[in-house]
Order: sequence, then C-alpha cells, then structure tokens
Amino acid sequence: MDKVTMTEALIAAKLEKGLTWEQMGTELGMSPVWLTSSCLGMNSAPAEKASAIAEYLGFGSEMAEALAAYPTKIWDQAVPTDPLIYRLYEVVGVYGPTLKEVIQEKFGDGIMSAIDFSMEIDKIEDPKGDRVLLTLNGKFLPYKSW
Repeated sequence: MDKVTMTEALIAAKLEKGLTWEQMGTELGMSPVWLTSSCLGMNSAPAEKASAIAEYLGFGSEMAEALAAYPTKIWDQAVPTDPLIYRLYEVVGVYGPTLKEVIQEKFGDGIMSAIDFSMEIDKIEDPKGDRVLLTLNGKFLPYKSW
C-alpha cells in the first residue's frame, strides 16, 4: 500500500467513525499533531505506533506497514490557494527574514531542525474572536566549519 492510498483509507475510517485527531491522539497516547502528520503520509511511524494506529481504526498489517514506511516529503512548489495554508506561507514570507535574524542573533549561524522538532496547536478563546496558537519547537543546529 502506498502513502496516498494509506491516507485516503485512514481519513475515510476516521470520518466513518466520527473521530477527531485530538480524540485519536488522546486515546492512542500520541501527539495529535504528529499523529495527523503520520496519517497524512508526511512522517513514518515506529512499528509499535503504526500497529496501534492501524488496529485502532480497524486495519491490519498492510496499513501498519504503510504507516511505518519512510515518506518522500514532496509538496507542490507553487504557493497554495487554500486560505489557511496560504496564510502560513504569508507569515513566512513576511516574517521569514525577521525569524532568521532573531534566531541567528540569539543562537549563532545555523537553522532550526524540522527533524528534531515538535509542534503544538492550541485554541485560545477570546471575546474578539478565538485565536490560534502555534508552537514550533525545533533543535538549533549550528553550521559547521572545517
């Protein structure tokens, strides 16, 4: 089973069962953000987590193997038109140079890892309109000289 087929089957099962990513993450003891990314095919799941996800949604070993397979992380290179995803591109487009300057001023010349990384998505209720809180937590990786 390839990652595309896997994702379609997982999302169909999630919808059929009326589940949310938050509920699934809680019941499986996994971060809902990581779980979602794995089910969408962008991360590989360790064997025990892959089996737990597959079993939870009523699938067998073929689904677990697909969840555990290493992904090829390719996405469209054009700016997306989905409004939510586009706004994240806009944030990086507007604030990317600022983020780079501030991070490198605090840490030195390097990057934030997207491999040794975690992310949380929270809702902050506000009478003027609810707020989205994204927390990106990546290890700093300094550039080497040799």
